[in-house]
Amino acid sequence: MDVNVGDGTRVFLNFSLALEDGAEVDSNFGGEAVSFAIGDGSLLPGFERCIIGMEPGERKLFQVPPEDAFGQPNESNVQRVPRDGFDDEMKLELGLVCSFADASGGELPGMIVGFDDSEVTVDFNHPLAGHTILFDVHIHRLEAVELH
Repeated sequence: MDVNVGDGTRVFLNFSLALEDGAEVDSNFGGEAVSFAIGDGSLLPGFERCIIGMEPGERKLFQVPPEDAFGQPNESNVQRVPRDGFDDEMKLELGLVCSFADASGGELPGMIVGFDDSEVTVDFNHPLAGHTILFDVHIHRLEAVELH
């Protein structure tokens, strides 16, 4: 298949995500390539746009701004929750990530950023919100695919 990454392709790749200071957040280099179809929602659109046009065998490093990665922090995503909504046995710590039920019954992670005897402040922003991400990607191969 002599095509580039674009609509109608399944992409097999290795990747890493790092912060601007080089601290690695996630990587599958050294492991099996992962695959997804362009446009299937597996990859954030900002990351997907970076690899459009790449060819098998190609490796690139992209700097992805917050707006195209995990967004900017939103103050409305920081909520105060009554302390009595937490188990009395639970030891609260700053930075602790807890799972909460969202409106549709799914799970939503939130990080504890403050607490006292009456309430707990929980940040529901993505932990990488507000960060520029270094996206290192190596395209291994492409396959034709049809999305329905």
